[in-house]
Amino acid sequence: MGGACGYGNLFTTGYGTNTAALSSTLFNNGYGCGTCYQIRCTSSSACFAGSPVATVTATNLCPPNWAENSNAGGWCNPPRTHFDMSMPAFKKIAYWKAGIVPVMYRRVPCVKRGGLEFTFQGNGYWLLVYVMNVGGGGDIASMWVKGSQSDWISMSHNWGVSYQAFATLQGQSLSFKVTSYTTMQTLLAWNVAPSNWQVGLTYQASVNFR
Repeated sequence: MGGACGYGNLFTTGYGTNTAALSSTLFNNGYGCGTCYQIRCTSSSACFAGSPVATVTATNLCPPNWAENSNAGGWCNPPRTHFDMSMPAFKKIAYWKAGIVPVMYRRVPCVKRGGLEFTFQGNGYWLLVYVMNVGGGGDIASMWVKGSQSDWISMSHNWGVSYQAFATLQGQSLSFKVTSYTTMQTLLAWNVAPSNWQVGLTYQASVNFR
């Protein structure tokens, strides 16, 4: 729950337990948040027969542990690629008592139902937006907001999946432009939030990446 990406309650935001924290090499300063992977246990007696796969979404950071060697405890130390999987996800590929197993992994498209979701924080002069339920590459490289009385405003990366704009946008309906870090595809989400939008609420667009 929670974590470095900013998804909050993983059940209410739709991510559930098919999740993993990424080592900093994969986390990429938060640009890896939302990416999806297929993971398969390999070369271990703990692997389940048939080599089943678990598909997970990156929702957190597994920080380095510089006090331990990267092959003996410091599993998330750069430049190692590592997944700290939730127990339900881990139990899909191996016996959980193993604790750690070697894996094969690959990036896969994120399959999501419904449109992009934008959760608002901040105030009338500073808008902080968390972008969730992102399909396709699952990640966000850049983002812009447009008020009904303004031009497009570039938003800066705050942390994880949150982007911010220092602008007076209260009382304006809001549209967003979002670019995927992986695919570089850009989506326009028009009139996502009405003019009486409020912080603490989530607004859904009618579009998503595929």
